[in-house]
Amino acid sequence: MAAETVRYEIAGYRPGALAAIVGLHAGYYARHWNFGLPFETKVGAELAEFLARHDAERDLFLVAYLDGDAVGSVIIDQTGGGSQGAHLRWFIVGEQMQGKGLGADLLGRAVGFCDERGYERIWLTTFAGLDAARSLYERFGFSLTGETETDQWSGGVTEQIFERLLPVRR
Repeated sequence: MAAETVRYEIAGYRPGALAAIVGLHAGYYARHWNFGLPFETKVGAELAEFLARHDAERDLFLVAYLDGDAVGSVIIDQTGGGSQGAHLRWFIVGEQMQGKGLGADLLGRAVGFCDERGYERIWLTTFAGLDAARSLYERFGFSLTGETETDQWSGGVTEQIFERLLPVRR
């Protein structure tokens, strides 16, 4: 059976985008991982800090909308990634859009953005147990490079670091 085709729009910043992305994260991770206020405030504060210094030439900010509502996001934070490279952040797909290709579309655009700019390394932090996301990361060339019991999200999880190196051009 063919997957349902859903028409969504992908855009940059719009008023309300910050709140919508925080809401997607807070809702999903509270329902499925019991993350609470420490996680929500961390996402909100760091996303606000990113948007205040966002450089459209070096950073990518994408939000997917369905009927005007935010249903996914992905951000490339090159300016804040420092010597570690481009930091893939706030990648999420709302539950109503999971399995419909939106995650692959967003991640493909983010990786393409980095490749076009010649960013040698893209990295992200996540945690063990997000198997669908991990599968998608690996499909786009990311590899697990580290795990730690440090838990920046206050959710009792094992943090993981994934990275993708720029493909060698021949």
